[in-house]
Amino acid sequence: MASTSTVERKAGLAQGLTVIIAGFLPILAIVSMFPAIPAIIGHFAASDPTAGTKVPSMVTAPGLTIALVAMFAGLMVDRFGRRSLLLVSTFFYGLVGAAPFFLEHLDAIYASRLLLGLCEAVILTTVNTLIADYWPDEGRRKWLALQGLVGPALSSVMIFFAGTMTAWRWNGIFLLYLLALPIWLAMLRWMFEPASDATVRKMLGMDEARAEDFPWSAMLGIAGLTLFSSAIYYVFIVNGATVWQELGVSDPQSIGQITALPTLFILAGASLFWWLGNKGVGSPMLIAIFLGFLGAGLAVMGLTRGWQGMILGMALQQTGAGMAIPTLIAWAQSQLPFQHRGRGMGIWTATFFFGQFSSPLLVSVLRGAVGTMQGAFLIAGIISAVGAALLLVVLSGSARQARA
Repeated sequence: MASTSTVERKAGLAQGLTVIIAGFLPILAIVSMFPAIPAIIGHFAASDPTAGTKVPSMVTAPGLTIALVAMFAGLMVDRFGRRSLLLVSTFFYGLVGAAPFFLEHLDAIYASRLLLGLCEAVILTTVNTLIADYWPDEGRRKWLALQGLVGPALSSVMIFFAGTMTAWRWNGIFLLYLLALPIWLAMLRWMFEPASDATVRKMLGMDEARAEDFPWSAMLGIAGLTLFSSAIYYVFIVNGATVWQELGVSDPQSIGQITALPTLFILAGASLFWWLGNKGVGSPMLIAIFLGFLGAGLAVMGLTRGWQGMILGMALQQTGAGMAIPTLIAWAQSQLPFQHRGRGMGIWTATFFFGQFSSPLLVSVLRGAVGTMQGAFLIAGIISAVGAALLLVVLSGSARQARA
């Protein structure tokens, strides 16, 4: 009886809202922390001389854990089910995330952040898997696009509260992680274990692979393109302030005021992903489009000599950024059968965060070769544009083969 009930259940508004809000939790781990960095450094400066370098590293530490363990998290999702792992990881995300509020040793806080990354790896992998399990292609595009729209809005709200809580107490920011507990209650109420979509896929001529046949050839393509896209995606996010400094704008408040409007173009990118998807544009073509936007934006920022060019470049880059993550996720989901979807999305998550980790290193190499950050941006933009062009060539060749 339980199995029949599960098969008959359909995901709706409650599941969709719960999934996209849960998907915001790993973003919260990064976004909320940056306003608190100076206060945390100041608190530990006297007792730990390395606080100036250790605290920023502590902020990004969860990303390293995600890159290392996401693939194994995907195996667990396929083996033990989606709902139970999501509930466990979200509950402990709240507890582990808030733990530094009660800790007074920087190394202990650092360790808790690494452990938080383990929870995030499971949450990210499970949420991305459930979006594919709950909805067919059109529904996936809708909820992925909404996730792209809701994320930036929630980020702005969290940054506001982060500043307020940091002003109250140096480690008050960590109490924000307790927001995971009401989200956990929503999961407990609304989330259900999905049934395999094998029957539907067979009707569409997409037979499920045998349990032992993981689609490695498709996965290698997904991982390679995701790694490349992620490295390009993070070029501006990590190094944009340095380009502003090279243009003579070094005041953080001024940078924030000037960049407020162009950062909204990330919403335009998420909307463009939804609109083009509804027009029947396939994921590979969407990947070429967002790589083109990212490349054009980086190239403009690399060539400009004033703030006007930076704003134009940011508008292009942020449009591509708004398309990037939902496009990559939707493409990966469409290539993976149900019984391997968790493992596949785990590999996707790992490669995306390896891209985050490798991007600053690659940009440093480019900057060392050409001498300026703007020069590095220009080269990165050209590389992205070349990648988009090559992808279009491959797509046109595949189309000709199909017609033949």
